[in-house]
Amino acid sequence: MSKTLNVTNERVDDIPLLCAFLKQMRVQSLLDQHFPTHGNWQGLSLGWVAVVWLSYILSQADHRLSHVQPWAEKRLETLRGCTTDTLRALDFTDDRLQAVLRYLSDDRSWSEFERELGSQLVQVYDLKPRTACLDSTTANTYCGANADGLFQYGHSKDHRPDLAQVKLMLSTLDPLGMPIATEILPGNKADDPLYTPAIERVRSTLNQSGLLYIGDCKMAALSTRGTVVANQDYYLCPLPATQLTTGELENYLSPVLLEQQALTTIDYDYANGNTKPIAVGYETPVTRTTTVNGQVITWTERLLVVRSIAAAESGEQALLSRLEKAQVALAQLNQPKRGKKRLTNLLSWQQAAGAILQQYHVQGLLQLDYQLTHTKRLRRGYRQRKEQIVTESKINLVVTIDNAALNRQISLLGWRVYVTNQPIEQLSVADAVIAYRQEYLMERGFGRFKGFPLSLTPMYLQRDDHVTGLMRLLSIGLRVLTLLEFSVRRNLAAQKQKLAGLYAANPKRATANPTAEQLLAAFGDITLLMIDVPERTYVHLTSLSPLQQRILSLLCLPLEIYTQLSVDDAVP
Repeated sequence: MSKTLNVTNERVDDIPLLCAFLKQMRVQSLLDQHFPTHGNWQGLSLGWVAVVWLSYILSQADHRLSHVQPWAEKRLETLRGCTTDTLRALDFTDDRLQAVLRYLSDDRSWSEFERELGSQLVQVYDLKPRTACLDSTTANTYCGANADGLFQYGHSKDHRPDLAQVKLMLSTLDPLGMPIATEILPGNKADDPLYTPAIERVRSTLNQSGLLYIGDCKMAALSTRGTVVANQDYYLCPLPATQLTTGELENYLSPVLLEQQALTTIDYDYANGNTKPIAVGYETPVTRTTTVNGQVITWTERLLVVRSIAAAESGEQALLSRLEKAQVALAQLNQPKRGKKRLTNLLSWQQAAGAILQQYHVQGLLQLDYQLTHTKRLRRGYRQRKEQIVTESKINLVVTIDNAALNRQISLLGWRVYVTNQPIEQLSVADAVIAYRQEYLMERGFGRFKGFPLSLTPMYLQRDDHVTGLMRLLSIGLRVLTLLEFSVRRNLAAQKQKLAGLYAANPKRATANPTAEQLLAAFGDITLLMIDVPERTYVHLTSLSPLQQRILSLLCLPLEIYTQLSVDDAVP
């Protein structure tokens, strides 16, 4: 008598790791605590649905709602082993996921959840926050703008002003870049008024003073700086052109150009062990006064006048290149060409030359000498026309470089003025420049948020509450990536070791700074094989490699999160 075998194969990959790490972060319990569901909600709790959905997003780099249920149907035993036995594929229908997004879009509940999540993550992972970075980004959509909704036309940071967009204000902790506070706003919202509410949310989450807030020039509004000072915190940001004119910059540089001001050389230690000077600068104190909540605030501010060596060199090369192109274009003004209108008078010459100077941004750097010459020639007669003497005027343009203006322009290249109220004992000029240089961590987070693996764009949602809920869900995913990466790097540094086997092209290559994407990719091709025979089920899990076991150890996760899925001779 033949026996019928039912063989099932499931892709496990990084799902147990992600579910265990999210559980370690208490995401599921906090979501269930702060987002109570309706009494008619049945099946898996909102917290578990969000955890599994986040595992899908991080594992598959796809936020589309309709793809989660088919994915879950192929991994039911794996997901049940990582969460709860009551899990069903119907818990991940697009209707259920839309309901999750609507719950997450509640501002009050999200604010309480985010505050408690951030404070407990700081304690659990012993982060010791000292610096917070603030910045905003935009995410566009093809669905078009709506009158009073989130999708609006505005200044696009993705260089797509033709698409409607939504804005995300993000506050992160250095040096890991973990989000601590998020705000979703309409795409046409200006950045300047967003910094004060973001700082207040960070302060309420961390419940501490003396934090250094770093932002771009849009954070430099005097009211924002005054608010930071009033709460006994510190700020670091560059001054925008609206607060620092060219004349004021020249005044700060005057003692430098006259060699009356000594400059501090700022060195940067690169990851490869090399040290290279990146900037020079000095500082000068000024007194600031503003009104915050009806109270006059006065403090001493440090102006850090800094010149980036790389920016100055690249700026000089670009300026000389534009200058050369402008000279060539001016020399070709009078050359005849098919379809080209001839310049016949001084006014047309001046207009054409001025347009070229404006095109290449070299106004004031070239001296234009319009030389007018008159020549007489005899025009011979023809039939009834008598011969006559005709006077012709010719304009010749002589272009010379104004070396004094050019040298003055070059001397201004690469300079930037930063402002901070943190004492020099806590933040030197070199420390300030290096701290601001670390803002690339924010851009890396934005890249993950909008690209791989969180994949916010292109956005497949239109309703404002769904968009808000999705962006908040993805912000939890960004926390997972940053914390996972930070935990491994910190433990490797503590053990003074490196991790090898993450690079497919060079398995022996070791790194002390693996990325979260590399760590998750290392768990690919782990499968769960189940063979059902009458009265018995045989289960086999792909053995974990030494690299995978090492990663779990660095994350302080037990091997049981995988091995528990494989229990031989289990009775069905």
